[in-house]
Amino acid sequence: MAQTVDLPAERWRADFPALIERHQAMVFGIAVHFLRNRTQAEDIAQDVFLELYKNAGRIESDSHAVHWLRKVTARKCIDHIRWRRLRPWHGLDEIAEPAAPGGQKDLLLSRGLQRMVASLPGRMRMAVVLRFQEDLAPAEIAAVMDTTTASAKSMVHRGLELLREKMQRAGVGG
Repeated sequence: MAQTVDLPAERWRADFPALIERHQAMVFGIAVHFLRNRTQAEDIAQDVFLELYKNAGRIESDSHAVHWLRKVTARKCIDHIRWRRLRPWHGLDEIAEPAAPGGQKDLLLSRGLQRMVASLPGRMRMAVVLRFQEDLAPAEIAAVMDTTTASAKSMVHRGLELLREKMQRAGVGG
């Protein structure tokens, strides 16, 4: 979890580089796990921090900044996949690399699981990413995604059920 340091609103812009340093891994982590594309995740992170800079005067504390960053990152990621459906984009990150000799089962399972998570519907995928990447509780997921706790729990539960079904169809696990 990120450390919390309360700063007066007028100091946010002066402390902006430190704020970025403290939270860039979290923002990038959410975006890259959701989008599965480093370049697009970097773009989203940059947009999120630009938006934070514009709204710095509204941030009340470091814990408020963490919540705000998660919320804006989630929204930008979901908006990005909606936009991408309308305008398909293929970057070098999406082109398969040649397989390395002596493949490891854990690595393949991990890549397969990443593909399966990526195939979940947008809001459900974000709920799963926030639950397992950011280790957020359902109430925190609900706050980030502007929904109810019951809805957040449901999205995570349905996402896990879909993942189990996909893994069974793929012959992975038991």
